[in-house]
Amino acid sequence: MSLLSRLANVFRADRLNREIDEELQAHLDEAIASGRDPEEARRALGSSLRYREAGHRVRVAGWLESLVADLHFGWRQLRRNKVTSIAAALSLALAMGSCVGAFRLIDALLWRPLPVAHADHLYSLSRSGFGFNGAFQTFDGWAYPDFKLMRDAAGDRAQLIAVSLALRHDITYGSDQETEKAHAQYVSGSMFNTFGIKPALGRLFTEADDNAPHSAPYAVLSYDYWANRFGKDPSVLGRTFRMGKDTFQIIGVADKPFTGTSPGVVTAIFLPVCMSDGFTEPNATWLNTLLLARPGVALEPLRQELEAVSRAFETNRLKGVRNAPRKLLDRFLNQHLNLEPASSGVSRMQSEYRKALQMIGILVAMVLLIACANVANLMTAQGAARAQELALRVSIGAGRSRLVQLILVQSGLLAFAAAILGAFFAAWAAPFVVARINPPDDPARLVLAADARVFCFGLALIVGVILLFGVLPALRASAVRPAMALKGSGSPHAGRRMMFGMIAMQVAFCFLVLFVSSLFVASFQRLANRPLGFSPDRLLLLETVAQNPQPPVVWDQMAERLSDTGGVDKVALCGWSLLTGGAWNSYVSLNGGPPGSILAFGLTVSPGWLDVMKIPLLAGRDLRSNDTSPGQALVNQTFVNTFFNGENPVGKSYGMWGHTYQIVGVVADAPYRDLRESILPVAYVPFHETADTPGLPLQAEEQATFVVRTLGQDPLALAGTLRRKITDAHAGLRVSNISTEDEAVRDKTIRERLVAMLALFFTGVALLLAAIGLYGVLNYSVLQRRREIAIRMAVGSPRSAIARLVSRDIFAMVVLGAGAGVLLGLQLARYVEPLFYKVRSTDPSMLGLPAGAIIATAVVAVLPAVLRALHTDPTEILRTE
Repeated sequence: MSLLSRLANVFRADRLNREIDEELQAHLDEAIASGRDPEEARRALGSSLRYREAGHRVRVAGWLESLVADLHFGWRQLRRNKVTSIAAALSLALAMGSCVGAFRLIDALLWRPLPVAHADHLYSLSRSGFGFNGAFQTFDGWAYPDFKLMRDAAGDRAQLIAVSLALRHDITYGSDQETEKAHAQYVSGSMFNTFGIKPALGRLFTEADDNAPHSAPYAVLSYDYWANRFGKDPSVLGRTFRMGKDTFQIIGVADKPFTGTSPGVVTAIFLPVCMSDGFTEPNATWLNTLLLARPGVALEPLRQELEAVSRAFETNRLKGVRNAPRKLLDRFLNQHLNLEPASSGVSRMQSEYRKALQMIGILVAMVLLIACANVANLMTAQGAARAQELALRVSIGAGRSRLVQLILVQSGLLAFAAAILGAFFAAWAAPFVVARINPPDDPARLVLAADARVFCFGLALIVGVILLFGVLPALRASAVRPAMALKGSGSPHAGRRMMFGMIAMQVAFCFLVLFVSSLFVASFQRLANRPLGFSPDRLLLLETVAQNPQPPVVWDQMAERLSDTGGVDKVALCGWSLLTGGAWNSYVSLNGGPPGSILAFGLTVSPGWLDVMKIPLLAGRDLRSNDTSPGQALVNQTFVNTFFNGENPVGKSYGMWGHTYQIVGVVADAPYRDLRESILPVAYVPFHETADTPGLPLQAEEQATFVVRTLGQDPLALAGTLRRKITDAHAGLRVSNISTEDEAVRDKTIRERLVAMLALFFTGVALLLAAIGLYGVLNYSVLQRRREIAIRMAVGSPRSAIARLVSRDIFAMVVLGAGAGVLLGLQLARYVEPLFYKVRSTDPSMLGLPAGAIIATAVVAVLPAVLRALHTDPTEILRTE
């Protein structure tokens, strides 16, 4: 009989039995027809039951039949204990769903290959070494002239591709009143061809589009943007839009799967690198460099050659630098070029969230282990309750492997039920988290596909969960001793020892989750409550660009026009606003000496900017309308402490950017570019700049930010009015971006807020699961020892002694587990300590909260079981047992 027939017969047992009976009857009828006596024929044929069983074994796949029988029996067992089974399935579902959700996030951001040709041969170029600030760092920004030299040096061994970050810009398809936001990315012309990307419409860039600065005002749309913004309208070809001061013509649409090289951002518009002002600027390190190596090419010799080319470029670039110490320049030049695998692309979000996501993955794994320990204890308790049934199975011939299969099948049913519920949770959880990575008006976008990768992970997770919570109970159940179990004389302590061991493990993992979570929450609270030194409330930021450089008088007149608008309190000008990412730095020289080794930072501001920002003036005066740069300057308190030893510097001079400045005032400290970094020494210089020296004509400016303090609580309510006022008043000016200072501050805490929120969620889940586990084990222990408790109470043992007897072991395991959790937590926290803001893992206060939460959870979980033990009726127990 074929294998398929034997497999099919498992699922048609009744029909198979009828066929066997009919075959036996046919043999009997044939013997009677040949003249034999019916009774003699039956005796000669033998036991019909034996023949039926033999025929059944031949016609079915025995292993599958036993598996199906175990499935039916396991399902009945789960239905018999509905409440317990539902609680176990829900706890597992929550943990498994969290695991799948975390995998989808980590896979989408860090692991999923880009939909390009030969993604496994794609590398990202970076440099590691000492920066201009004297600190060791890794940096992946490159200047385009440096990129061109390396591209030529690579030759036919590899293709080098230059890509910028995919940043959000204001673009205009019609009038300035129809401005919308889209992510645009500058790319080298060879990118599409190198990646094997075909056009869905029109044409894509070629190397010819990189020939000269501003020579290719063209744009390629991503398929996603084309479909969502234009409804796949083919007439989009030839349309133009404005971005900044440039006008671009749409020449094509990239094929569907490709949405850029920056995971977390779906690029809407691709632009040629030649259209950026940094195209020929050797000091602008604004590009990421990707390398696609040809198969078989040795990477190390190529890396060494590219390193030499880049070092020669940097040496030549820094030849004329006079405002930096020679020692620091030499250290900067001694940098190591790295080739890092980049099959999943490169993005700022990857570097910001890599360690945070890894920590979330570890917390999720801890929650899963806690849930598995809970279910393992449940299965152990059920196995102990079924000891006589299992002993009877062994007595009538069931092998140990058969008992292991029986328990594992029941574990599998529970795991599959939990997986189905967990899939729904994972489908909701991953998008929910992604929506909170970025600000609401600019959400992150990740490819959260439920494809074969996710399915394989889920399948592996199910198998792992079955092994985690099913193997130990199955092995214990298979070790039953029939003689002792049938007499009811098995040792009750062995099962309790394993269950208490599981409790210690649960508490250790729970403490670990609580400890790390408390660090994340404390870090977020301290960062969110950090003193700013200025007031971000009611501040509207209008980033404005000029089609052609405009003299300072135009910018000043526009600020006055804006201040006359209804609902506006005050207006000032600056190069960029605090905490928006801009930076401008140089080394400082004092008393005409050589530059020092500490970097100071600068920002151009107009008179009255301090008042608009509400930054206190500590000494001296504010800038005046006739002050220019170079010339006068304000410095913050950290600048004074760093370069003037805390002494009053008003009236003194310093050198920066090759010019001399006189300090006219000292202002309070304020974060410059990021909330996470320490206060930097900052000089605020006049927005009015001269070409070289004071007294010369003022320099025209291409861009500036209007800082507007409004009277109303919602500054964005005036955004449209102020945008129109700028455009109407001067045709050469247009607002490229509008935001609020509150948003800038809030954006700096998004990662900490998200991680703290997830950590709190997993803390709650871990505590809930730990409480369920503690209660379940202690309740089982009380049931197993109820005769002992009854005897002790009958002979006069006090209630306090009974309470100690019941809870002593469980609290010992809690203490043991907490101690192990402290050790594990300290080791793990050292790995992620750079993620924390002014939080030390060795701070005793960080251990107090998890310890208190664990103790409170243990007390709440243990109390019901202790009360049950104290309400034991000795007479009833001793009479019935």
